[in-house]
Amino acid sequence: MGISENEGKMKGWLYLIRFNRFGLQYSRKRYFILEENCLKSFKSIPISETEEPVRSAIIDSCIRVVDNGRESHHKKLFFIFTLYNTSNDNDRLKLGTTSSEEAAKWIRSLQDAAVNPVKSLISSSRKWQPFSLSVSRRMANKRSIDWTSSTSMHVDAMTSDVIAPSPWKIFGCQNGLRLFKEAKDRDSNGRHWDDHPAIMAVGVIEGASEAVFRTLISLGTSRTEWDFCFYRGSVVEHLDGHTDIIHIQLYNHWLPWAMKRRDLLLRRYWRREDDGTYVILYHSVVHRKCPPQDGYVRAWLKSGGYVITPTKHGKECVIKHMLAVDWRFWKSYLRKASARSITIRMLGRVSALMEFFRAKGGNTSHDFLSGELSLDIGVVPVSEKEEIKTEVGLIKIHSKTEDEASTQLSCASSLIGLNEADEFFDVPEPLDDEPLDNGWHSSSSPDYTEMYQPKLSSAANFVKKLHDLAVQKKGYVDLQEISREESVLCCYGSTLPKDSTFNMPCSWAAADPSSFLIRGDNYLEDNQKIKAKGTLMQMVAADWLRSDRREDDLAGRYGGIVQKYAAQGGPEFFFIINIQVPGTTTHNLALYYMLKTPLEETPLLERFVNGDDAFRNSRFKLIPYISKGSWIVKQSVGKKSCLVGQALEVNYFRGKNYLELDVDVGSSTVARGVVSLVLGYLNNLVIEMAFLIQGNTPEELPEFLLGTCRLNHLDASKCVSTDSIRMS
Repeated sequence: MGISENEGKMKGWLYLIRFNRFGLQYSRKRYFILEENCLKSFKSIPISETEEPVRSAIIDSCIRVVDNGRESHHKKLFFIFTLYNTSNDNDRLKLGTTSSEEAAKWIRSLQDAAVNPVKSLISSSRKWQPFSLSVSRRMANKRSIDWTSSTSMHVDAMTSDVIAPSPWKIFGCQNGLRLFKEAKDRDSNGRHWDDHPAIMAVGVIEGASEAVFRTLISLGTSRTEWDFCFYRGSVVEHLDGHTDIIHIQLYNHWLPWAMKRRDLLLRRYWRREDDGTYVILYHSVVHRKCPPQDGYVRAWLKSGGYVITPTKHGKECVIKHMLAVDWRFWKSYLRKASARSITIRMLGRVSALMEFFRAKGGNTSHDFLSGELSLDIGVVPVSEKEEIKTEVGLIKIHSKTEDEASTQLSCASSLIGLNEADEFFDVPEPLDDEPLDNGWHSSSSPDYTEMYQPKLSSAANFVKKLHDLAVQKKGYVDLQEISREESVLCCYGSTLPKDSTFNMPCSWAAADPSSFLIRGDNYLEDNQKIKAKGTLMQMVAADWLRSDRREDDLAGRYGGIVQKYAAQGGPEFFFIINIQVPGTTTHNLALYYMLKTPLEETPLLERFVNGDDAFRNSRFKLIPYISKGSWIVKQSVGKKSCLVGQALEVNYFRGKNYLELDVDVGSSTVARGVVSLVLGYLNNLVIEMAFLIQGNTPEELPEFLLGTCRLNHLDASKCVSTDSIRMS
């Protein structure tokens, strides 16, 4: 649709995704302008700077922006993101665009606006409500701030923040592709955990990374223009905007003689990095809706995917395609001889893709990129429509008087106001794109209940609850069923053992700080990072817990390590990171760090501990690293630092001698997809992490690590139930 970005001012066309009074989801095209912290909506491009918006809202520190990934509405594919108010769950706004690059720019700009409130608005004597707006025309015409220089969310280049050897070794070159093989990792018992060779092909494509991404993710018939292995593909289930279950049938003409056709049932996950790199990951699953089919042998993809990194200012991109496949041969002696050659032959699709883009001059038609036909998401069944009370839940919209219009930019008090209820008076937007190729199931969208919906009668409510329960039952299995053992009585801070030798499975230790890169003294001038030399705090304990409910404020519970030190009245201060993984069973990984020196000796840490949540969310940073494990998990997690509070919901608990950060992994669809993948390989992983407070000014540099940890082959069956922990 096209956007404009200059001097911190974003403007362009977006689609407003809403529910009407009958519970039907629809979209309206609106022109949005984000200037300073003011988000304004117009029905057409404003002809002057003084034109009043239809709706507007203030973006402040209470705002979170969630990347919802891909959704389809009326056979049109959108990249969706949602703004919501952390202090009011009903105050949210769902927007979409037809380009993933445009969506990423809007998300970044909105996040910057949320963590950089305009000082004149903050210091105003007027008490601002979340998302509220009532500013003078003089302020509206004020020069835009330059977010590129004032933002605390400095975007680092997409390079690794971890110093680690490459597990790949080149063994050949074919059709313009470099071929690599991966060194095999060993499991906790010293055995190779994967017997199938992992091979990667690397090439350069003359095209933008977004165009390559949309070409690869398409399952339409146009895929046959470059993918010589592909016969037919379909989406079995749409899990969320970043994850789905797909079924792919392969031709057999490229396979060895007399070898039956193969098919694959895959869980597909994708994400976009800040620098424009796209990651697409696959692994095989079992799904009740797609059993093995006659005439096909179902191959098993252990690990696979694509990494598409832009180069030369986005005109070209480097593509990496990795596969580790069990082709399910019926004779064991054929496996080693044929599996490697078949996998290499399949990787040759990258060479075909390079030629495809070269023939197209780097451009592909929008019809080709569309990829997948999608049914309308969010349609309420007819039986429920009849029960809807149309008079309930309607938002009353009052027109502004001329006097009000001269002194205010908008009468909206929240983002609910931006969802103007004019669906029966707007002409439906014409479709800009051709119909897509394959189907998504309308009932499987997890975002259906996120937006405002009208109230239903008691009968319809009962039916809807039954429907929601049915939707929540996942039809695929990609993890082995976890067996639980009886836990012994223990206290908080002692449920996960320490092993500095790194030999004991399901244990923790401190990781080497020099493996992580942090901002140096002159980072603001040269963007150079340096090796960390040590940590400010000492890791003293860890918990690996399970529960049937959310577990908050572990440090404040009696009998734990933190409260024992508090009872002694010592100077020790604790910093606890409680990572919460929701599900049928909630898992908690709590890491305890202890500071023996007074807080006052570290001003940035003292400001963080005693500051507000907005400051904490804009500064707390995590550097993840999978030092041992499958390629798909390493790519899923990455080695790049991230501001946790900007991606996930974090609840802070301040005690007498501690600060606890409870990180809700379930608050982000992207994070849920990553963690779900990690849990499937958990026993075979060595996970390392470093935590720090981001430095944004010369006085705060160089950065320092708060602490590190190394988690060795965690075992979900060894989680300790919170019900068995002694509280004394």
